[in-house]
Amino acid sequence: MQFDFPLEKLREHRPPLNEPSDFDEFWSTTLAEARAHDIDVRMEEVHLGLAGVTTYDFSFAGFGGHRISAWLRVPTDAPAPLPAYVQFHGYRGGRSWAHEPQLWPLAGFAHLSVDTRGQGGGGWNAGGTPDPVGGSGPEASGWLTRGILSPQDAYYRRVFCDAARAVDAVRAVDAVDATKVFVGGVSQGGGIALAAAGLSDGLAGVTADVPFLCDFPEAVALADETSNGYGEIVHLLRTHIDWEETVFRTLSYVDAATLATRATAPALMSVGLMDAVCAPRTVFAAYNGYGSDDKDIAIYPYAAHEGGGQRQEWRKLEWLRSRLG
Repeated sequence: MQFDFPLEKLREHRPPLNEPSDFDEFWSTTLAEARAHDIDVRMEEVHLGLAGVTTYDFSFAGFGGHRISAWLRVPTDAPAPLPAYVQFHGYRGGRSWAHEPQLWPLAGFAHLSVDTRGQGGGGWNAGGTPDPVGGSGPEASGWLTRGILSPQDAYYRRVFCDAARAVDAVRAVDAVDATKVFVGGVSQGGGIALAAAGLSDGLAGVTADVPFLCDFPEAVALADETSNGYGEIVHLLRTHIDWEETVFRTLSYVDAATLATRATAPALMSVGLMDAVCAPRTVFAAYNGYGSDDKDIAIYPYAAHEGGGQRQEWRKLEWLRSRLG
């Protein structure tokens, strides 16, 4: 059922995002520390015998200089420079398998499928990038509460920084047109894409489908405690209610909706009005506050967290092509 606000109210929904006074300084310092490390792109061709797509085992230096794995897929024999689509993945997922050609290289894009550090060991998409930084204090199962007692230790500080470095990395590839880099993802990947857009200059566009990690206060208040994700915060606070102020302070630094207010790239987002995982009001909080007026949102009235599925995938491809002229 459509459990959230009516669509008319969602279109106007702009909640206060509890932005810390030192938010921009926090992120500029984080990125400066990461960029003190050489991007150190490494790529080795993986010979899969697939027609039309050439695949590279790709890695780069992310937060703390930690090595982040990805697959780079490019259309075989396509003339350079190529536009690029940097893809981030859903909760628990990783860069997946080398033999998955994906839509993007077949459509003429260099496609960078980026691991999410620490994830990819128990989901639908395999991953292989560890998170060498531990959290601080007790945490609930999953990643949302890892390092939750300090913005400096917050897990998504590292993940969002990795995402911005992924943009740096793909721009360092000779075959890529650095002025035509897009970022995107679904669910957690959509939230990471919004963060990358807020932390990266000069992107050609961003796609964010049913994005996770947006407007934490509202998201947690509406959370299904049995679900992965926001329910992890509910479980933690049930045991440690005295941490509530500290927890939400930390989350305020890694809220993708706040980072999205800094974005300047054109954006295409999507929402499912029956989505109980990423409630529509949290998606609209990110969309309505997005930093550019060049934006659109695809609304799927009868969709849950699957959003528009493959219909939306094709819509994204047509949108990206339109941005390339």
